[in-house]
Amino acid sequence: MMIEEAARELKLFYTREYHDSFIKEVNQRGLNFEEALTELLTEEVSHRRNRSYQRRITQAKFQQKKYLADFDDTVFPETSRKQLRVLTSLEFIKRKENAILIGNPGTGKTHFSIAIGIEACLQGFNVQFVNAPNLIIQLKEAVTQSQFVRFKRRFESVDLVIIDELGYLSFDESGAELLFNLLSNRNDKGSIMITSNLTFDRWHECFKDTTLTATLVDRLAYQAHVIDMRGESYRIKQTSSWIDSMTTN
Repeated sequence: MMIEEAARELKLFYTREYHDSFIKEVNQRGLNFEEALTELLTEEVSHRRNRSYQRRITQAKFQQKKYLADFDDTVFPETSRKQLRVLTSLEFIKRKENAILIGNPGTGKTHFSIAIGIEACLQGFNVQFVNAPNLIIQLKEAVTQSQFVRFKRRFESVDLVIIDELGYLSFDESGAELLFNLLSNRNDKGSIMITSNLTFDRWHECFKDTTLTATLVDRLAYQAHVIDMRGESYRIKQTSSWIDSMTTN
């Protein structure tokens, strides 16, 4: 059996793709069998981890790529910075805790939530990212197609669900009830991270029903990381900097 055939059957993707160049390098460097095998297996493991990471990133459906290294937390009070840094350890996912990021538009909530999601994918967690209006559309489509139970099961199976932009648009009664059902059933089964421009006392503007809203907030916020990210808008700050640079040139 040829190397490529055997590698394909064993799902050794790196070996299948690069065995020719690897053999040449081994001969050039004069590696013994143990050294060569160690390097080959190390590369295979690294390649496999990277493929898994890329697959999780794709499945998460992030709207864009954002990273923690690019997130500027200096615009927030020290208390908020400490809370954000606690989340970067990802321990909250292991403990199945929730995180609620509240702040006005443009303060970095979406950036931070995506960055946490990407880091979670890198660490081997399964993540799902969706903005709230699209989630309502998906829920209604699932009901129409008699797929709600299946949708909910898949929703509950991931380690971290990120719901972005809760509060920018209000829901009709059926949408609010579907979202309430989905979030209530997921609670304690995995972590939920929500970004919102509304403080809890205004969530009823979104869900319309004050009793339903109070129940949902009570469940989501229990032992959750609630972080105040209200401050100067990133986007306004960046636009001002751009305008300044243009006018000084």
